[in-house]
Amino acid sequence: MPRRRRNKKVKRYHRSFYSREMKIKKALGILLLAVVVLGAAWLAAPYVLDWATHTWYTVVRDRDLPDSSPAASSEAESAPASSAGSEAASSEAASSAAASSEAAASSEPEPLPGTAIREGGWAAVSLSALSDEAAVRAEAQRLAAQGVTYALVPLKDASGYIYYASAVPAASRSVAAAVVDPALIASVFKEEGLVPVAGVAAFQDPVASYTDRSMAIQYAGEGGYLWLDAANAAAGGKAWLNPYADAASTFIADLIEELYGCGFEQVCLSAVQFPPIASSSQNFGETGGRSRDAQLAAVMAGWDARFAGRVTLWYEYPLDSCTGVSTALGALPAQLGVKNLVVGLPAGETQDPAVLADTAARMKELGAVHVVVRDSESGRFY
Repeated sequence: MPRRRRNKKVKRYHRSFYSREMKIKKALGILLLAVVVLGAAWLAAPYVLDWATHTWYTVVRDRDLPDSSPAASSEAESAPASSAGSEAASSEAASSAAASSEAAASSEPEPLPGTAIREGGWAAVSLSALSDEAAVRAEAQRLAAQGVTYALVPLKDASGYIYYASAVPAASRSVAAAVVDPALIASVFKEEGLVPVAGVAAFQDPVASYTDRSMAIQYAGEGGYLWLDAANAAAGGKAWLNPYADAASTFIADLIEELYGCGFEQVCLSAVQFPPIASSSQNFGETGGRSRDAQLAAVMAGWDARFAGRVTLWYEYPLDSCTGVSTALGALPAQLGVKNLVVGLPAGETQDPAVLADTAARMKELGAVHVVVRDSESGRFY
């Protein structure tokens, strides 16, 4: 019988083919790779966190954040040299100083515009005290020391004279022999903290009535003869401008415009009225069927519209015109649309303060916004 062959066993040797030197190199390579990976992860961590945070807030929370994290920013800022750091410190100090000065400036109240109405005392200024710059400044300082706010300068009075060198054509015969410099007065008064107010008498004007007769009230049926408020000139009769005449209201508006150009942003108009005498001998020309009060209201509305935002207009009326309806107005001042009212008191008469307060309250009830009660020298708000 053939002999059975036995399978030979393979002998396995557990011996490494790496030498010791190769093992050391392999270990060092693994260690180096780990260091590189960890270093890269450490450097990239702020940016990865930035991206993750930005994505969370912008996508999930619908909010916006800056693109760089504080860590990345501080890392970038630590790079410049010491000189750059000192420049940054100087710049930061300058910015801080600028911010402080801006904050201090913003805390200071802004100056009021010249048209703004302020509560404060009124004083009438004598033109004789305004002869030159030194006199003007001394008068302004005197008034300011007394606590005066509004300085009323009479630049056109009821006698028809204008006390500055007006260039308005209809004023050619009205300029007085002695005049003042309105631009200088307005400028100095403002520098001293006062509100300069130009006083202008409107329709009571016997001078301009003769300069341009079309502006004046005439006698009915007698062409060319001006109506006088007394029997004749010898008896003291004076001519009046005609409130129905467009030329007359334009003349007054042109004077206001001229004074505005000189620096007066507030004007007090007096004699915005008809003569106190109503007579059938008065010829007003074309009236358009308007009553006296309606015509005066229309004239005022025209002036207010022309000077809106540029000149604050005050209207002065005597006390009796504010306590009862007069022929000169046909209504109470506030009913004519007057918003800024000056109530003039009779010279030398003592008035009951309660009556004055009631009169001011009544005018406000009828539409006046600001009411000043003044005598010939001073005035006060109500």
